[in-house]
Amino acid sequence: MSVFASYSTKYRHLRMERRDGILQVTLHSEGETLRWGGGPHAEFGAAFRDIGADPDNRVIIMTGVGDAFIERVDASNVGQRLPATRMSPHTWNQIYWNAKQLLMNLLEIEVPMIAAVNGPVSIHAELAVLCDIVLAAEHASFQDAPHFPNGLVPGDGVHVIWPLVLGINRGRYFLLTGQTLSARRAEEMGVVNEVLPADQLLARAWELAGQLAQQPPLTLRYARVLLTQRLKQLMLEQLGHGLALQGLGANDYWPPA
Repeated sequence: MSVFASYSTKYRHLRMERRDGILQVTLHSEGETLRWGGGPHAEFGAAFRDIGADPDNRVIIMTGVGDAFIERVDASNVGQRLPATRMSPHTWNQIYWNAKQLLMNLLEIEVPMIAAVNGPVSIHAELAVLCDIVLAAEHASFQDAPHFPNGLVPGDGVHVIWPLVLGINRGRYFLLTGQTLSARRAEEMGVVNEVLPADQLLARAWELAGQLAQQPPLTLRYARVLLTQRLKQLMLEQLGHGLALQGLGANDYWPPA
């Protein structure tokens, strides 16, 4: 069995196809637009680890299904308003673990990544923004909806990424107000590299991926390593602290036991 065959169909919420070393990873829920929840939150970190460990992956394209990238949650969502019972440290530890794996394993993928944002992304928009090239459909938009607008501390990495990408003041405003950035506005602010008609998005992603894939393998890998080094440092410094404060803040919802 090849390395790719060992993980390509392993994950319920990720569809994978690879041609000439270019791996397209499509986020979905039962073939439709991904609904965020405990399943994806647990799966994606492990999937990114498998993808990063496969030496035959030369470029990664990440996209979604339908008219949105990630816009809705399901009943298992870890970022929704929480039930009226306190969360134990052991329960939060699982969320903490999955959240760390999600972002750190994404950054540990040592080949260039292209996000093809096929529509609105209001949940974990940082997954797209952490890619090296960000393309967006004209109707796409970017928001951090699950955290502060829902009474949660924006501490699971968004506190690192958005002030870095937008600038410290605009990033804090974005997180504290639940601001929605249109694709065009995101392009103006440096979040998005290209805005395209939806029917041209994937073709452009594959065109760019093919261009990148012409480089020698170690050039591809070491360029990604170099260009993500600062992001990794910031995550190592701040992600655990942010998740701890998010967990403490979440417990403030709940009455004493």
